[in-house]
Amino acid sequence: MTINSVYILSKSGGLIYQHDHNIPTVENEKTFSFPLEVKLELQNRNIVVTYGQRDGIKVGHMLVGINGVKLVNGQLEDGRDALQVLADETNYPINLKFARPKLTTNEKIFQASMFYPLYALACQLSPEPRSSGIEVLEADNFRMNCFQTLTGVKFMVITDLKQTGIDTLLHRIYELYADYALKNPFYSLEMPIRCELFDEHLKSTLEQAERLGISNI
Repeated sequence: MTINSVYILSKSGGLIYQHDHNIPTVENEKTFSFPLEVKLELQNRNIVVTYGQRDGIKVGHMLVGINGVKLVNGQLEDGRDALQVLADETNYPINLKFARPKLTTNEKIFQASMFYPLYALACQLSPEPRSSGIEVLEADNFRMNCFQTLTGVKFMVITDLKQTGIDTLLHRIYELYADYALKNPFYSLEMPIRCELFDEHLKSTLEQAERLGISNI
């Protein structure tokens, strides 16, 4: 069982805290013939897949190695331009290594802000009055659980599909938030959470939940 990450959103939908606990590294390596079966483009100094998916290589994955040589900002460690190497037919067959890119801070803020209108839309679409909104969102390889407090602050935990007892974990995180963030006289509900004690106790709680089970935290 794996706990991937924790997000805390303010009442207005802003990201006020985020912690990556256990993000798996996704890498795929494959030997290609000429021409390439996927389309690659340089974006933000990284070479990424923009079209074509196969063998675990998906749109958005970035190129991290060519024939065992690592890439840095679109160039190989030996100084060669990666796109020029890929365009030269004499370099084929060629071994390419791809990895799923890590989210930047701005991307995490953007994704958190996108959840807010989805949550509100779910409340409006629900046939039941006073709907609690999105509590569980399940995909093919992860699950997102959300708990909204009376003040409108939302706690989100991303886990694998086998993780159970997330409701208990969410309430435990809320208790830590109340104990170490809200009791700070200089903190307000819309401010980012910057509290070392909260960080330490959250990490300890997540590690204990994975090791001993959520019922033992």
